[in-house]
Amino acid sequence: MASSSSLGSSIPAPEAVQVLVSSLADESPMVREASMASLKDISPLNPLLVLDCCSAVSRGGRRRFGNMAGVFQVMAFGVRALDKNDIDASYIGKLAKIATAEIISSKELNADWQRAAASLLVAIGSHLPDLMMEEIFLHLSGPSSALAAMIQILADFASADALQFAPRLKGVLSRVLPILGNVRDAQRPIFANAFKCWCQAVWQYNVDFPSNSLIDGDVMSFLNSAFELLLRVWAGSRDLKVRVSSVEALGQMVGLITRTQLKTALPRLIPTILELCKKDQDIALIATSSLYNLLNVSLLSETGPPLLEFEELTVILSTLLPVICMDNDGKEHSDFSVGLKTYNEVQRCFLTVGSIYPEDLFSFLLNKCRLKEEPLTFGALCVLKHLLPRSSEAWHNKRPLLVDAVKSLLDEQSLGIRKALSELIVVMASHCYLVGPTAELFVEYLVRHCALSEQDRIDLERSQAKVGLICPTELRAICEKGLLLLTITIPEMEHVLWPFLLKMIIPRDYTGAVAMVCRCIAELCRHRSSYNNNMLDDCKDRSDIPNPEELFARLVVLLHNPLVREQRATQILTVLCYLAPMFPRNINLFWQDEIPKMKAYVSDPEDLKLDPSYQETWDDMIINFLAESLDVIQDIDWVISLGNAFTKQYALYTPDNEHSALLHRCLGILLQKVNDRAYVRGKIDWMYKQANITIPTNRLGLAKAIGLVAASHLDTVLDKLKNILDNVGQSIFQSYRTEESDDVHAALALMYGYAARYAPSMVIEARIDALVGTNMLSKLLHVRHPTAKQAVITAIDLLGRAVINAAENGAPFPLKRRDQLLDYILTLMGRDESDDFADSSLELLRTQALALNACTTLVSVEPKLTIETRNRVMKATLGFFALPNDPIDVINPLIDNLITLLCAILLTSGEDGRSRAEQLLHILRQIDQYVSSHMDYQRRRGCLAVYEMLVKFRMLCVSGYCALGCRGSCTHSKQIDRTLHGNFSNLPSAFVSPSREALSLGDRVIMYLPRCADTDSEVRKLSAQILDQLFSISLSLPKPLGSSVGGDIELCYGALSSLEDVIAILRSDSSIDPSEVFNRIVASVCILLTKDELVDTLHGCMPAICNRIKQSAEGAILAVIEFVTKRGAELSEANISRTAQSLLSAAGHVTEKQLRLEVLGAISSLSENTNEKVVFNEVLTAAARDIVTKDISRLRGGWSMQDAFHAFSQHIVLSVLFLEHLISVLNQTRVTKSDPGKGENSILLSETQLADDILQAAIFALTAFFRGGGKVGKRAVEQRYSSVLAALILQFGKCHGLANSGQHEPLRALLTAFQAFCECVGDLEMGKILARDSEQNEKEKWINLIGNLAGCISMKRPKEVENLCKIFTKSLNLQENFQREAAAAALSEFVCYSSGFSSTLEEMVEVLCRHVSDESPTVRCLCLRGLVKIPSVHIYRHTTQVLGVILALLDDLDESVQLTAVSCLLMILETSPKDAVEPILLNLSVRLRNLQISMNVKMRADAFAAFGALSNYGIGAHKDAFLEQIHATLPRLILHLHDDDLAVRHACRNTLKRFAPLMEIEGLLALFDSHRINSDHRSAYEDFVRDFTRQFVQHLSSRVDTFMASTIQALNAPWPIIQANAIYVSSSILSLSDDPNILALYHAQVLGMLVGKMSRSADAVVRARSSLAFSLLLKSTNLISWRAARLDQADSARKGS
Repeated sequence: MASSSSLGSSIPAPEAVQVLVSSLADESPMVREASMASLKDISPLNPLLVLDCCSAVSRGGRRRFGNMAGVFQVMAFGVRALDKNDIDASYIGKLAKIATAEIISSKELNADWQRAAASLLVAIGSHLPDLMMEEIFLHLSGPSSALAAMIQILADFASADALQFAPRLKGVLSRVLPILGNVRDAQRPIFANAFKCWCQAVWQYNVDFPSNSLIDGDVMSFLNSAFELLLRVWAGSRDLKVRVSSVEALGQMVGLITRTQLKTALPRLIPTILELCKKDQDIALIATSSLYNLLNVSLLSETGPPLLEFEELTVILSTLLPVICMDNDGKEHSDFSVGLKTYNEVQRCFLTVGSIYPEDLFSFLLNKCRLKEEPLTFGALCVLKHLLPRSSEAWHNKRPLLVDAVKSLLDEQSLGIRKALSELIVVMASHCYLVGPTAELFVEYLVRHCALSEQDRIDLERSQAKVGLICPTELRAICEKGLLLLTITIPEMEHVLWPFLLKMIIPRDYTGAVAMVCRCIAELCRHRSSYNNNMLDDCKDRSDIPNPEELFARLVVLLHNPLVREQRATQILTVLCYLAPMFPRNINLFWQDEIPKMKAYVSDPEDLKLDPSYQETWDDMIINFLAESLDVIQDIDWVISLGNAFTKQYALYTPDNEHSALLHRCLGILLQKVNDRAYVRGKIDWMYKQANITIPTNRLGLAKAIGLVAASHLDTVLDKLKNILDNVGQSIFQSYRTEESDDVHAALALMYGYAARYAPSMVIEARIDALVGTNMLSKLLHVRHPTAKQAVITAIDLLGRAVINAAENGAPFPLKRRDQLLDYILTLMGRDESDDFADSSLELLRTQALALNACTTLVSVEPKLTIETRNRVMKATLGFFALPNDPIDVINPLIDNLITLLCAILLTSGEDGRSRAEQLLHILRQIDQYVSSHMDYQRRRGCLAVYEMLVKFRMLCVSGYCALGCRGSCTHSKQIDRTLHGNFSNLPSAFVSPSREALSLGDRVIMYLPRCADTDSEVRKLSAQILDQLFSISLSLPKPLGSSVGGDIELCYGALSSLEDVIAILRSDSSIDPSEVFNRIVASVCILLTKDELVDTLHGCMPAICNRIKQSAEGAILAVIEFVTKRGAELSEANISRTAQSLLSAAGHVTEKQLRLEVLGAISSLSENTNEKVVFNEVLTAAARDIVTKDISRLRGGWSMQDAFHAFSQHIVLSVLFLEHLISVLNQTRVTKSDPGKGENSILLSETQLADDILQAAIFALTAFFRGGGKVGKRAVEQRYSSVLAALILQFGKCHGLANSGQHEPLRALLTAFQAFCECVGDLEMGKILARDSEQNEKEKWINLIGNLAGCISMKRPKEVENLCKIFTKSLNLQENFQREAAAAALSEFVCYSSGFSSTLEEMVEVLCRHVSDESPTVRCLCLRGLVKIPSVHIYRHTTQVLGVILALLDDLDESVQLTAVSCLLMILETSPKDAVEPILLNLSVRLRNLQISMNVKMRADAFAAFGALSNYGIGAHKDAFLEQIHATLPRLILHLHDDDLAVRHACRNTLKRFAPLMEIEGLLALFDSHRINSDHRSAYEDFVRDFTRQFVQHLSSRVDTFMASTIQALNAPWPIIQANAIYVSSSILSLSDDPNILALYHAQVLGMLVGKMSRSADAVVRARSSLAFSLLLKSTNLISWRAARLDQADSARKGS
């Protein structure tokens, strides 16, 4: 220990600390933070030395030192770390003077360095408060620029250490008071804040030591003086900041001054505070807080009566009330907003006053309410709400006064007052303030605001400013919640609410509150029914309560909207159940059964919205509910009374309100139940008078109501309509405008329509004939508005439906002028060019949808449709199939209506089966353009229309004849279901069926069959069903007389059954493979077609194949292939020729390559299954024509005839010819590439351009042969696989060389051929490799490509490897470098797959070893790579030879060769025997150590990894020598463990783990397996270094010297991170070592280097680690003597200078 002590005394600790302090001004934040951390670490060890160094650099001030804030922070930390025994007052005084000197040197305030200096003085005060204060007091006398800073320090000290400051308050005040008068306004806020802090310190001291009084006469005098100055001078300053800070200080001082002075100060202090209350919220919060302190001291003092009378408080209270209205500015402080804090302070003030003057305060608040000044009233109401629960006893006798005051405010329009009043009403109710009629008035007030609507919100916001961010929505929510609370939680309110709430249901203004009112009524009924049954009596006792009829009428109409807020419909239905005893007795049971069903329908609003017709359905449910209720009641007097109630309630709804339309219908269904004709006539007149027919919904409701009445009073209704029509006829030419005319005609049309719809069927024929026979309908054509047109169309539709209903009810009659009505509809359906409606397009679509529906209705009635009318209707409607898909909610119904119309036309056209077949084909051909459209939605629509029409046609065509020719009754017979034919059940008995030929099945099949392969699943399913319908119809037709039935009919039925099975699968499982389904459909159709139909199908295939939908085109091709495969033998030569022409024409038109190949496949199939000579002649003819007339090289999609040759190459004869030609071209091409002037082919001796073209043609032909497919062609390639592949690979180098010189065409041609070769032989993986890397021109890239290809070939075709190896072994002797490089690249990969042929392997190894001295570095690298890939079963024989090669190449002059040698060494060491490695172990170690400092990161990583791999051989006799090598490289491993490169880090980690067992140190094993060594974080690395150096110093002390030497040497490494690591490692060793020799040798050296690095290194990481290293060295437990060291005065003086 003596040696350690002596060593410690020699440590230049002062210099180290000085360097650290100097680093606080480093330009790098990382270095500054590291230096700060180090100084904080060593400050507790020797705080005096740290303070010495800091004080030394601080003498020059911030002008000489750039980070004085950091210096003062360190000094403050050092002062706090001082022990009591180390405190030297004089020394601490010097530090204080340094800080104060720096503070007073600038006029700045609150700079970072000033705050740091102040923290130093506060830290000094914690030890020597008197010294610190005296130093500050020196600068308080006289003018000083830093006077404010000194006061701020005293304030900080008071806040930090109140218990030490408070006893010294007198001294502070005695020195501060004399200078207060000269303080400038800019500094006064600081002084005022200081007084606040000082007073708070006194309060805290008094709390901790209540028995020790600090306020003696002097202190009191000082406080009084300061109080007077702040109050009389500063609080009246013009500077707002001064006033605010003064008031805040005065608020803390009021409790410390005498009551006499306080009483005297009140007249001045209170107005000052109140003035600040009117400022923004931040200031108001301070003012109200001070005011609360003042009121608390003035009113609640235990030493005397209140200092303020209530009359004096009124000004204060009047000022505080508007403060409550202040908006919240959104600033957040602590957990509450500023506004909420201010509100709470104000309420505390009122609570304080109320505790002393409760009655006076009550009267004051009521008076403010009566003034009706918004801020005062709002504030008073808020205070009343707050104080009412707390002062209920004191204010008990004041209840009437409060009620009257609140009643007077019920008409206030301010939202703020309404909100506060609503909340107060709820509080009053909870304390039993609400009784009698006044209570009902307040309840109605809440209900009124529960009814606020969106329009009310807009109107209110326009009419007034919002108060306190209060909006109508919030007010409504408050009132709803309050009303519900009154109902549920306050039992005393039940007598007020019931039955008064019933009265709130009727008024129109309270409609928006009905849901909440009903909910409250239900709650009351639920509660009251449990103990009281006098609900009905309560209602009868009061005349102002609505009668049951009025309630029922109101509630039924309000059921209309099921989506209105608060689930109003559900609440109404619930309350009806509870109110059932008020209605006729027999209604209760019916409602108990029906109402739950209605509630279930509207229970889920989101689900309800999914149904577009939910509103219509719900309205119908309401009408049915009302009708059935009336039927159950069976009390005509009650029904009449209810009708009168409905009549009165028209005033409750505006005409544009949809409730008004429902009210019409409700009254209509009621009149249907009444037999009094005069009563009915009067109500109809009233209904029409109240209706506003200009509004479509009201007009429709009126029309439906009239229709409902017509069901029982048709003549009365018709008389009324006639009167209206007569009045319109008289006035239409006088004052009616176009819009008015449209509205009247629309209303009349709808009323007539619904009257006909609901009228009894037996009596309407004459009336409809009379109506149609008049000119009224023609007048309706002049309406222009879309809604008016829709109304007229709807009316005509209703007329038609009335005719249909009459027929269904047994009273059929024809509709006269039906065609004229159709013309009316078509006219109304078209667009009027003069329309200028903004939404005309959407409304037009709706009009057209309705028109189609009406056309269907008219077409379906007698008489039958004529051809001219049919064509006119179809021409006007078929174009709708092309409408865009949006808006889908309008388009889909329109398309459905169109399909229904076409089906109706089909059913009603023609007189017999043949004419209907012609009609069907006519319509289907019109739809073909949509069936084959490229738009999915058009195909879906077209196919759906075809299917629906075929279904209808099939029903017409099914006869009593058996398809098998049976006579009489049999199991095969399919009878007509006459009930499905509607108006066509009276068909003549001699029904003539259509012939099969009339269906044109061949033409139809080729149209729909490709759609079975469509991209759209719905189109596929529909197309399959279409084919099923077609063949079902054809097979159901009767056989001609004399025809024989053969087995083919049974086969056809089997095919049809299979087709139907496929359709069943499609319906049940949409996930089935579409291709499988299509194949089954084609197979069935192939059987079902006759020969003539098959020929027609094949002849018409060209349009189907050229379809723009690829999948459909492919389906057509597959169908053709199937047809010619199965039934090609039935075709004649003429049929074959025409079919081939169709296919070739399709191939020429198809530009998509794959689709064209499929077409050519169909041509090949045609040639194979029919007369191939005919097909070949057609193909040759087409090819000759193309060559003459076209530039075949520029055809879009390529030359189709060339693709045809590809298809024919699969034929055994043609493929042989093609193969011979391509082999010849390949040979010629190779000759051309090697010697362009010596070709045998005469064509190559012609023009150069022609030779180039032939070369390109040869490459294209080679590619065509590879890609042609065919077993014979592929077999030929397989037989010559090795030679072809070798030739292609050897060309890579040359082609890449040409590409580098700008000639890219040879490389592209080669790559194309190679890709085709891969496709031909099936090497898809090799093709992917080529596609990925083939066009990379860098040598390494294409060499790697060859290696990848060789590896792929070896895996896919191992039998070819030996032949390839022989070829490439010979190729290594070629002259050109690129050939040898290509051969070496392939051979280096093939060698690892050569285990099965040892003789060839020996030859390969010999050649590779010979060429490791090749002149090309690339060849040397590739040969070495090949040697290390020798198969494991043979590698042992060659390991010594390979290791010798590697050892030699580790010294190669080319870095790439060295890197390859290191990588290969890593590979071979995994399998090398010991006897092969041990002789060269040390040589390898030395060379690897040399490579570990390479600038190449890959080289470094592999060198470290290979060195670790050598550890497997460092045992036995070589253990000691290898262990020396380990220790020699160990420092480097530790340093590079945190290398910049991640691969180097991993290599060092793995190597260290391998070395651990050899070093035989138990602790290292666990350390090298810990998470720290595997982490990439700097902190984890430094922790590992600390643990490692601890183990190293403990167990390997003898090697510390060499380790330190290597580490110190690394301080000059070229990598900054390694320098930083070396600094930390060396410092860690020195901090842990107790060897005096080591410390003597290296401590001073390391410190000197650290000082140098800190001052000269350009890298921040090095400087930062140096700072931390100082901390490690100085904190060492073995170096403790420096802790007593101090900075030499001379050095200090020198530093300071």
